[in-house]
Amino acid sequence: MLPEPAPVLAARDVAFDWTAVPLHWVPGEPLVTHVMNTLHLVLPEGERWFVEVFGHALPHIRDDALRADVLGFIGQEAVHAEAHQGAADHLAAQGVDPEPFVAQVRWLFRVLLGDRDLPAPVAHQWLLERLAIIAAIEHFTAVLGRWVLRAPLDRAGADPTMLDLLRWHGAEEVEHRSVAFDLYQHLDGRPLRRVRAMAVAGPVLLWLFARSARWLMAQDPTRPGRPTWRAARRAARLGLLPDLGELLVAGLRYLPRSYHPADDGSTDEATAYLATSPAARAAAR
Repeated sequence: MLPEPAPVLAARDVAFDWTAVPLHWVPGEPLVTHVMNTLHLVLPEGERWFVEVFGHALPHIRDDALRADVLGFIGQEAVHAEAHQGAADHLAAQGVDPEPFVAQVRWLFRVLLGDRDLPAPVAHQWLLERLAIIAAIEHFTAVLGRWVLRAPLDRAGADPTMLDLLRWHGAEEVEHRSVAFDLYQHLDGRPLRRVRAMAVAGPVLLWLFARSARWLMAQDPTRPGRPTWRAARRAARLGLLPDLGELLVAGLRYLPRSYHPADDGSTDEATAYLATSPAARAAAR
């Protein structure tokens, strides 16, 4: 089978109208709704951090094709941040103010993982460390992107605007799934650092998602109750949430020296959805 052609990465200037999106946009499934809503709380700050770190890496890139991919990635991630910010603002309008939790996420990315006043050689190593972390995170965003393209959320009655946001974003994550990995390999590529970054990023992402879901359920004005792992497993069996076991396997798949994201996922599947996405089609027009 011939390899898929590499896409030309470009930001799509999408817009979403949140006016009619209900608080529980998966009917009867507050836990599913709020696990997904975690993206609106975590991603804007995280993706702005991606853009900042990749901007620092640009002067070090010696390959023109990779530079073009990195610029396309930066453009897409900037739009992702703004799209999810709009959804977070809609949550606030419905009585779930995300700011107290977002403040903690902001500290994680801007302070703990932010720029530091370091001597030049140490600063470069700190840049490489953060690029390795981004590559690990991007592995999971591509896995989740592939999952949401296939998940039966529409059959569960999910709001079409929110579902289009998630699938448009997921498709672009699949589309640019190799960029962060290729950038890390280009500037450093040490396997130990790559494995260490995954060992940190994987558990922290799970902790963020679990903590955010608990916080959102507690803030929900309808008082749906506390989230439980049993309820999450039930939703995963229905295909409405990712399966934790499959996410663990995906994390392990990243570790061998031979791994490359191009072999993990289908660009054709992503571009097929982007050709039908209402938001992406409107942006193209």
